[in-house]
Amino acid sequence: MKQLVSILDGNTFVVSDRRGDIEPSYDFPTGLFSFDTRFLSTWLLTLDGDRLHALSVDDARSYRTRYFLAPGEPTHYLDAKVSVIRRRSIGGSLGEDLTVLNHSGREMRFDVRLEIGADFADLFEIRHKRRKKGAVTATVGENELRLTYRREAFHREAVVTSTAPAHVDQGGMTWSITVAPHAEWSTRLHVATNIYGARGEDFRATTPLGWGRGPDAIRTEQQELIDRAPKLGCDHQPLAGAYRQSLNDLAALRYESITLGVRLVAAGLPWFMTLFGRDSILTSLQVLPFLPELVLPTIQMLAGLQGHRLDDFRDEEPGKILHELRYGETAGFEEQPHSPYYGSADATPLFVILLDEYERWTGDAALIRQLEFTARAALSWIDTYGDLLGTGYVWYRTRNPETGLENQCWKDSWDSISYADGRLPGFPRATCEIQGYAYDAKLRGARMARLFWNDPAYADRLEREAAALKERFNRDFWIADKGYFATALDPQGRHVDALTSNIGHLLWSGIVEESRAALIAEHLLSPRLFSGWGVRTLATGQGRYNPIGYHVGTVWPFDNAFIAWGLSRYGFREEAGRICQAMLEASRYFNGRLPEAFAGYERHLTDYPVHYPTACSPQAWSSGTPLLLLRVMLGLEPQGDHLIIDPAVPEGMGRVELLDIPGRWGQVDALGRSRTPHDGSHHH
Repeated sequence: MKQLVSILDGNTFVVSDRRGDIEPSYDFPTGLFSFDTRFLSTWLLTLDGDRLHALSVDDARSYRTRYFLAPGEPTHYLDAKVSVIRRRSIGGSLGEDLTVLNHSGREMRFDVRLEIGADFADLFEIRHKRRKKGAVTATVGENELRLTYRREAFHREAVVTSTAPAHVDQGGMTWSITVAPHAEWSTRLHVATNIYGARGEDFRATTPLGWGRGPDAIRTEQQELIDRAPKLGCDHQPLAGAYRQSLNDLAALRYESITLGVRLVAAGLPWFMTLFGRDSILTSLQVLPFLPELVLPTIQMLAGLQGHRLDDFRDEEPGKILHELRYGETAGFEEQPHSPYYGSADATPLFVILLDEYERWTGDAALIRQLEFTARAALSWIDTYGDLLGTGYVWYRTRNPETGLENQCWKDSWDSISYADGRLPGFPRATCEIQGYAYDAKLRGARMARLFWNDPAYADRLEREAAALKERFNRDFWIADKGYFATALDPQGRHVDALTSNIGHLLWSGIVEESRAALIAEHLLSPRLFSGWGVRTLATGQGRYNPIGYHVGTVWPFDNAFIAWGLSRYGFREEAGRICQAMLEASRYFNGRLPEAFAGYERHLTDYPVHYPTACSPQAWSSGTPLLLLRVMLGLEPQGDHLIIDPAVPEGMGRVELLDIPGRWGQVDALGRSRTPHDGSHHH
């Protein structure tokens, strides 16, 4: 796999090779993308007909990169008379400064050529290797190449301009240049990504948030966000590095909603640069104690797009919270149901949980009153459309067998839910963690009904339903001879008996009977599930176990953070600490940026965590992971107008100090210290 370099500014991003070149690829999304469309699929530089190679790449900033290049093949003896620097930055459009440096004592002549092409592929067309239905035309102007794609009312355009005079043809630009001794030549290239609405207007002109911001504006905005986050002081280097990287990545993953003019956090680069129900909610829960202002637009957007009708194509049902929102051509022409798509069974209860948690941190009672109707509709979905079989559980089965998602839990790949022997159950399925979310949502709904909606009768009813669900769940999902909860029930109500990480989310939701929590904790940290770097999605010894299978044996950082939170909730602070420590140690091997997932190999087999080949990076809920781990280690829990601080810092981590934690209490500091073996005290 060749190494790729990416830069992003919210919904616009570039993925290239280490030379800065982009070549048409349907294997991996290289190119310039904006709102799910690839505006450049070819961007290839040659000097006198030869490709260049990379001496060095500076990609320390999310929104700009510099490539230092030289001609010829890399050998250990390099006598380059010439070198090339590409300085690239992004901000709604792409800018690239191209500089050719003559290092010799005589005048040199060069032909500099940039091959330029755009296939306007939709991200879904790249993933599914589909070809285009519309036509691309190239128009040559003075120092300008205009690439246009039209299919009925769908109209996109990439306009490339050069400040230095160029010979432009339909396939790119050529500069025939002469460079004096020890001098340089440069040009500034600009690529505008124009998106036209159905009435032919470029919608960007009407967005209030200012398109085409330069790197300085982006840097200022990102820095302001990072400056508002609590300050971390600690002895543990991996924690400090992961925290800093997380804040940088969360700032970079913010993007602008085309329609609403608000800034949301995208789920991940490169495939998921958009709003997701589940991912956005779980990320919001992670960042709430640190950057609450990232959370409010997400809640409002999800509430505004709540399902209100039955639509089989989109898996939409009244009260349901969306799964994924897309802006590309396949969504526009209804070849994909993502406008938006509602195929997730967990986003709806999770939405209620987030709403309540948001108020507990911020004290924003007005929002809870304003969204009463939305929250009630979500709670009602749990018991109506969510309960497909009328058994009191949330089940899922897509209404759209053509393009709908089969698995509508967070492990949404086709083979993620299996029996221990590897067979796959039929549909509908009721996975265990979704029942936990439903339980938690009912209790939190009851709290909101009592405190803000002035409806104590509804609160009592929700509490009774939650208690009945807990009792029923502990009876029906428990596998007595194995000592853990089934991953799911199949359509006949039988146990889908594989041992998975899903049982960790049960602790977070609070649905597990106290008497069984210790057994669950034991399983989660047993060698079958715990690799030493983290809890695997599927235990070793199960039929489908594969340490590099997407949801069947890899380790997911976000999953581990919620498991640690759950362990901590039930008082297993030491076990939670082991997961926190393992995750932070793993983060060192990814330069502080935890990926979407990594391989589930035993820690003693590998001296470092092994990359998962197509993992998204950065990815929002992985970026949120160090934040949630900090919350767990410091034992942060809002209670009324106070923040409870009850640290349990893992052994050997030393001092962990978090200053200016925002919330309804104003700003509060938290300090924790790990026990050294000779010191009996837990914290100060």
